[in-house]
Amino acid sequence: MTDKKVLIWNREFETMSRSDLQKLQLERLKEIVEWATTHVPFYTELYANAGVSADDVKSLEDIARLPFTTKQDLRDNYPFGMFAVPLTELRQIHATSGTTGKMTVTGYTAKDLEVWGETMARVYTAAGATHEDIVHNAYGYGLFTGGLGFHIGAEEISAAVIPVSGGLSKRQIEIMRDFGSTVLTCTPSYALVLAEEAKAMGMDVRKDTRLRIGIFGAEPWTERMRLDIEEKLGVEAFDIYGLAEVIGPGVSVECPYHTGLHIAEDHFYPEIIDPESGEPLGYDQLGELVFTTLTKEGLPLIRYRTRDRTILRTDPCPCGRTMARMEKVLGRTDDMLIIRGVNVFPSQVEHVLLEFNELEPQYVIYTDREKDSLDTLEVWVEATQSLQDCGAAAIEGATDKVKKAMQETLYVSTVVKIVEPGSIQRSGGKARRVVDRREMP
Repeated sequence: MTDKKVLIWNREFETMSRSDLQKLQLERLKEIVEWATTHVPFYTELYANAGVSADDVKSLEDIARLPFTTKQDLRDNYPFGMFAVPLTELRQIHATSGTTGKMTVTGYTAKDLEVWGETMARVYTAAGATHEDIVHNAYGYGLFTGGLGFHIGAEEISAAVIPVSGGLSKRQIEIMRDFGSTVLTCTPSYALVLAEEAKAMGMDVRKDTRLRIGIFGAEPWTERMRLDIEEKLGVEAFDIYGLAEVIGPGVSVECPYHTGLHIAEDHFYPEIIDPESGEPLGYDQLGELVFTTLTKEGLPLIRYRTRDRTILRTDPCPCGRTMARMEKVLGRTDDMLIIRGVNVFPSQVEHVLLEFNELEPQYVIYTDREKDSLDTLEVWVEATQSLQDCGAAAIEGATDKVKKAMQETLYVSTVVKIVEPGSIQRSGGKARRVVDRREMP
């Protein structure tokens, strides 16, 4: 493997020996369990019912004795029931959408923001960014953690950051060219949108801008998509992983060797479990990723089930980091779809369709990836016989109404096809509502 330029933000922690790291993790695990059970009524009751406490954590293996936390727990305690501090001690509050409009809420104390800045500084530095760079931040600002997370990290490494957010692609291209942007941060699908817009404007991004690094996340993307982005934008593309509930972006990132995503294990303790039994699995085994936040004050989470499927590795990486690496997420153990950075649940689609009396409750959701590597969402639904009898004009009108309702609910472009009654395959068991035809890693 060819030697590459490697930058490391915090060598004290990112390159510490595995034995020293595990000692630190155990110390912090005990502290966070004590903190959560003392300050969060949910954990007080959960652990009392399970008959465990911080005193039972004598080794890292003892984490398996602790109950899991799920996204449903966050929804059940909406909005602030999972916080360990009063609102007066929070400095930022973020939220993500849920299946039925119920958001999951996360909060940050001043210390949490320091941790976020630290982990995001590691992200930028792993990708080769320094204080000399100009960051074009096209992640969304607001309740979504992406924009603010990347902004905080850019400030931490003293790079100039352009808080352009998403949308208005033509203007974004002009800004990248005129402002001399060198680092692009956004979803991988939006990176391709920007590439298309530049081409339509007659621009060659490789020649007409100074872009050299792209840091992309918030949705799954393949190696083919990486190559496509790098070819069209002339950047080295880095994958990043994060969850709003855990910290936001900054949980893990690729280094220049692209051997997996290095996890900030001193702040986020990772596990792989069997998604069915919940039993712990070892390294190099495919399973569900679980995280414990070792240093978060505002919203401590212990054994949080991400529903993401991946593999953890601890074999040496040429970059010198000793933190465990996770492979690209291979899918989810639940039914959530991520389309161009937007979370889409089949239950949301069903809810829209059932609002229309002229439609039968028989539908299939197709996801695909076009040749340009952009994700597509297509919904086929059966017409009632009365709608079918009304002819093509009536079907076209109904199609337009459904498309508008889908856009207002999902916030993502959806192709809607109303098909003949009885044309969608039935099943004697569970109906196959989702057909994901996208290429996965």
